Amino acid sequence: MTGAPPPGGAPPRPPDWAALDRRLDAVPGTVSAYVGRLDATPAWARHPDATHYAASTMKIAVLAALHRAADPDRAPATTPLDLDAPVPVVNDFASARPGAPRFTCARTFDNDDAVWQRLGDRASLRWLAERMIVRSSNLATNIVLAHVGLPAVDRVWTAAGARHSVTGRGIEDFAAREAGTTNLVTAADLAALLDALATGATRPGPLAAPAACAAMLDVLAAQEHRDDLAAGLPDGTRIAHKSGWVRGIRHGAGVVYPTDAPPYLVVVCTTVDPAASRDVDACALVAEVSAAAWAARHHLP
Repeated sequence: MTGAPPPGGAPPRPPDWAALDRRLDAVPGTVSAYVGRLDATPAWARHPDATHYAASTMKIAVLAALHRAADPDRAPATTPLDLDAPVPVVNDFASARPGAPRFTCARTFDNDDAVWQRLGDRASLRWLAERMIVRSSNLATNIVLAHVGLPAVDRVWTAAGARHSVTGRGIEDFAAREAGTTNLVTAADLAALLDALATGATRPGPLAAPAACAAMLDVLAAQEHRDDLAAGLPDGTRIAHKSGWVRGIRHGAGVVYPTDAPPYLVVVCTTVDPAASRDVDACALVAEVSAAAWAARHHLP
């Protein structure tokens, strides 16, 4: 598997980050990346503050907002949410654009039949949040977002120390999109958010209680879409991650847990001209950076 140690078990050599930069310079678009240990400056970063359309990576912040809303010490409401209480599974949402009609999700754009099969029934917020991450369900995301609210997601970004990322609307809120309201991320901000979750699982942090952070990491580790970051790792390597993609966009953001080195962050955001997207194997690019980070795992400062 790409990124595995050489025969004999010798530690891999540090990667040539400059050569990787030159390789990524040839991509017809913007490739941002961040590789580094937890709670440390990056070992390598490339356009870390360039903004990209978030695609489904914004679901990490929605997940954190939900768990904060269930925490009596952090919930903005008087009564914290009960994550195990059943809520209606609906496909009808308020637009972020004032005065715009309500909107719905299209099943053809979703990745999870399990949520759609419960339409008109009820499910717990915890289950919906799991489907939002594990299968990247758009319908589940909008239901969770309706219960926590967009301002709660903004507070997550702020608490994590993000500087440029925003979650301005739900998924498929086309009226808001046409008005210029969008969802943006940067590689550095996604790294900061995941860093806050990973360090918060072992000590009190800004996002949530340690048990909640650990639970969120477990959900992220169960993601079933493994054709980008996870593809650059040896089989069986634990990675708590989230992918995001639409035409011309492919992102991967995760925390990798080697058995022979401390955990590290790896984030790759790719944005290419949709007209050129058929000529770019974005999954392979993300996996290539992931493999380089794995090869450097013993050498990250």
